Amino acid sequence: MKIIKQPQPSNFLSDGTRKLVLKKRQNGWIVATRNLLAIPFVLIFLIYKWRRRNLSMYAAIEEFIQTHNNLMPIRYSYSNIKKMTKGFSEKLGEGGYGSVYKGKLRSGHLVAVKVMNISKANGQDFINEVATIGRIHHVNVVQLIGFCAEESKRALVYDFMPNGSLDKYIFPQQEDRISLSYRKMYEISLGVAHGIEYLHRGCDIQILHFDIKPHNILLDQNFTPKISDFGLAKSYPTDHNTVSLTAARGTMGYMAPELFYKNIGGVSYKADVYSYGMLLMEMASRRKNLNVFAESLSQIYFPTWVYDQLTEGKDIEMEDTSEEEQKLAKKMITVALWCIQLKPSDRPSMNKVVEMLEENVELLQMPPKPFLTPREVLAEDDGNTTNPTEISINIR
Repeated sequence: MKIIKQPQPSNFLSDGTRKLVLKKRQNGWIVATRNLLAIPFVLIFLIYKWRRRNLSMYAAIEEFIQTHNNLMPIRYSYSNIKKMTKGFSEKLGEGGYGSVYKGKLRSGHLVAVKVMNISKANGQDFINEVATIGRIHHVNVVQLIGFCAEESKRALVYDFMPNGSLDKYIFPQQEDRISLSYRKMYEISLGVAHGIEYLHRGCDIQILHFDIKPHNILLDQNFTPKISDFGLAKSYPTDHNTVSLTAARGTMGYMAPELFYKNIGGVSYKADVYSYGMLLMEMASRRKNLNVFAESLSQIYFPTWVYDQLTEGKDIEMEDTSEEEQKLAKKMITVALWCIQLKPSDRPSMNKVVEMLEENVELLQMPPKPFLTPREVLAEDDGNTTNPTEISINIR
């Protein structure tokens, strides 16, 4: 039997085709080699850009410190920070910004040291914090004792607050947590109001906090409230009625609506008034303002529900409270309803808020119904043929 040998595939290709195939293979190898060689250069470029960006941030921080050196609190080295915290041995808490550790100064004074997270730390946030509370002193604002700034290592040293943050007392998660009376809650709310009023009008500059919430209210050994965390704060001349922001800032549930809806009014100190109102409402009700697990649909957004209760002359049910405590709670809720009005122009200043909190509850007028969005106002107007409630209170 005759065996016929099969020709190799290359025999079917002409010389020109073979050359073309070889050339394509060579070009492929050249491209692959170039890509492999380019990877280190790309990595080097990215590292260079990262270092340049961080070096410029370090330079900005250092320039700020040198420029405002006469106003600065104590500057600590990173080794000092490690010593006062005993090598960061006792953590008090942590968040997106970093971690907080308990420490002690040589004098024996207890401190809380906030160590900024390197990956998430923002040089501007650090500058904001040092620039604001580093230059002011008020009984209701946390005291910044010192700071550390060594390239990527940044830390802030505050007075230690033994009773922690206010949210633990409004929304207790531990059975052994001390339950604060309405009288004490009222005193704390008044202290916070005084602190915000000072930030707005008591300094040579106007400081807007932009993140007033229970977590940022710290309590000392006597439960005196201290406003903390000025990472989002902005300072402006006292004669500025509105401020410019490139993006909304704050915590959902406490952020003023004008930060989202530009057509209802400009951003001003009234944004802090709104946040304070939401805080005050939670202090009075001892619950979150927005609760999807509420017993009935009408109670999901508490401010709207409680407004309807008050305007209909119904009492707000509160367990184990005296008549005096019920009056304090009603006063706090009424003031809170004024503070969370949709339009900034309808909200009182913090100076007026303090006056209202110190007034007799019977002398307080009820504000218009609070709304979350402009769309709710339109829906209410469509379904209501009567004239809207007039605002007769002096809000300035």
